[in-house]
Amino acid sequence: MMSILQTDIKFVPGVGPKRAEILNKEINLFTVGDLLRWYPYRYIDRSRIYYIHEIDNSMAYIQLKGRITAFESFGEGRRRRLVAHFTDGTGFVDLVWFQGIRFIEGKYKLNQEYVVFGKPTLFNGKWNIAHPDIDPFMNESDRPEGLMAMYNTTEKMKNHYLNSRAMQKIIDNAFGLIKERLPETLSSDVVKEVKLMPFHDALENIHFPKSAPLLRDAEYRLKFEELFYIQLNIVRYASERKGKLNGFIFRRVGDHLNSFYKQKLPFPLTNAQKRVIKEIRKDTASGKQMNRLLQGDVGSGKTLVAIMCMLIALDNGYQSCLMAPTEILASQHLETFSEMLSGMDLRVELLTGSTKKKERDEIHAGLQSGEVDILIGTHALIEDTVQFNNLGFVVIDEQHRFGVAQRAKLWTKNNQPPHVLVMTATPIPRTLAMTVYGDLDVSVIDELPPGRKPVQTLHRYDKKRGALYEFIREQIRVGRQAYIVYPLIEESEKLDLKNLEEGYLHVKEAFPEFNVCKMHGRMKPAEKDEVMRRFVVNEAQIMVSTTVIEVGVNVPNASVMVIESAQRFGLSQLHQLRGRVGRGADQSYCVLITPYEISSDTRKRMEIMTESNDGFVIAEADLKLRGPGDLEGTQQSGIPFDLRIADLVKDSNILYLTREIAEDLIEKDPKLEQPEHLVLKQQLGRLGGNRYEWGRIS
Repeated sequence: MMSILQTDIKFVPGVGPKRAEILNKEINLFTVGDLLRWYPYRYIDRSRIYYIHEIDNSMAYIQLKGRITAFESFGEGRRRRLVAHFTDGTGFVDLVWFQGIRFIEGKYKLNQEYVVFGKPTLFNGKWNIAHPDIDPFMNESDRPEGLMAMYNTTEKMKNHYLNSRAMQKIIDNAFGLIKERLPETLSSDVVKEVKLMPFHDALENIHFPKSAPLLRDAEYRLKFEELFYIQLNIVRYASERKGKLNGFIFRRVGDHLNSFYKQKLPFPLTNAQKRVIKEIRKDTASGKQMNRLLQGDVGSGKTLVAIMCMLIALDNGYQSCLMAPTEILASQHLETFSEMLSGMDLRVELLTGSTKKKERDEIHAGLQSGEVDILIGTHALIEDTVQFNNLGFVVIDEQHRFGVAQRAKLWTKNNQPPHVLVMTATPIPRTLAMTVYGDLDVSVIDELPPGRKPVQTLHRYDKKRGALYEFIREQIRVGRQAYIVYPLIEESEKLDLKNLEEGYLHVKEAFPEFNVCKMHGRMKPAEKDEVMRRFVVNEAQIMVSTTVIEVGVNVPNASVMVIESAQRFGLSQLHQLRGRVGRGADQSYCVLITPYEISSDTRKRMEIMTESNDGFVIAEADLKLRGPGDLEGTQQSGIPFDLRIADLVKDSNILYLTREIAEDLIEKDPKLEQPEHLVLKQQLGRLGGNRYEWGRIS
């Protein structure tokens, strides 16, 4: 039976070699199995017949019953169009064809009863339907069932008459080739536990639903299967990795951590920080290599957790390193580490692309001798010349900024892989974390340190700047500083830099009594560092910038963040920018500026930002508004696989269920060796183009 599903699509009646080539190239359909999994994107109720006098603009597709009273032809050659005047006694509709005219002229007869189906449009005061579906009228008993599937097709397909109706016919023909029931693609215990519709019935009902409840059951079954195999792959993989990879054992908590905890801790740990440190302690004492994702909003204290874990590594005789995406961020980490660890008996060094050769040689020597305990740096850390004496703990900050191969190199810096802690200030919705970062253990810091006040967010229109500027002036007079951020989108970079330049001059004019500096991505690292230095020490009170200040830079004295053209940013990016302020104990403000005329989608984004400071609420909302497309991941799509029927947002409850079932199953049968699970093993093998290799080196 599998051979039927693997049959070349060209052998399906109605396809043939030429159309097969189009389906291969346009929508990646090669076999009968591919064709049956080309799912409809919507359904139209064909059980209802409308009267012509009922037609209005709100109708997408309608079905009419009536007669053609006359044909008329207009234009010549390629510009020719054929019009049929159609009536049901309550009014007239024109049926219009621009192609295939010869075929139409001979096919339909005057004054015979037909059922016409199509999309009505109003043209010159008259309703018309272009290229309608026309069938002879049949009695109730012979008429097709109510719900008709609609399929996505491309322009090229339509040019070769492969429209939705043609695809439906081809899929019907494919079912005609199947002489017995298709075998089950899930194991019987899973089908029974979730009470799923059998695979064969689900495929039939997704394409030719006999009723709305059967269609619902078919959708549920196919969505469950799609998400289940993704989760099974991840869970089995994570379990294999944990089984295979030994990790360095951090048995003890020693002097370094104890003296830091007693004397150096800047403020008491939050419960969330304590919980995360416990989770990491448990991982690093287990004898298995740790792979943990630490999520926490900007300012939630992730760096402090990283420092304490590095001190535990040091107490157990291991070196640590922290890899950051930019030199500014790496330097800032060095500053934080040096400040927090000052007076302690340990050596922290910084290695970036601009480290001088003499200094670099000293660092290399110190790493190999074991004298350097903690190394902070950019991707310069992964160069082959960087050799550690005994690297046991690796922290990767804002890991989506690094490529897979870069991260993989850190694994090779010791004879067995060090423990890995990935930190991100971009909250990742749970559904996405379970798929994109599915084989990492996830820890979340979900509370701010004591004394931090939530940032107050306001939405203002760009015509009313006077009051805003007065407010910024007041803040600066009491010793605060402000950011004014302009969007920078790659495609219109020149225009954006021009806007930034104009904005900078405008701000200088508006605030002649203060120092204004500017920053953008085209500046050399040394120039950026100098601008940043001036702002940090309050030599400049206002920084006009593009989004280069989005990640990591810490200026506790900055209390106002103005975001120009806020409509051009996604929610997660707005939230990240807002996180640049509110880092001191003073009340901070984020002002979102947009034109008065904005879309309802943008208005919704502004409302969410003004109502919530919770990164996870915002990330979930972003996922709902934008889909997974723009959220970070290993590919542009944000998810490393194609979903044909399931949706991470709408089907999150199915996703959680598939995860639970996959985990139970792998716990009982880690290698899927039991006879009833062979079908799962085979399916995974078949779907196995996707090995998620990047997951294990996060």
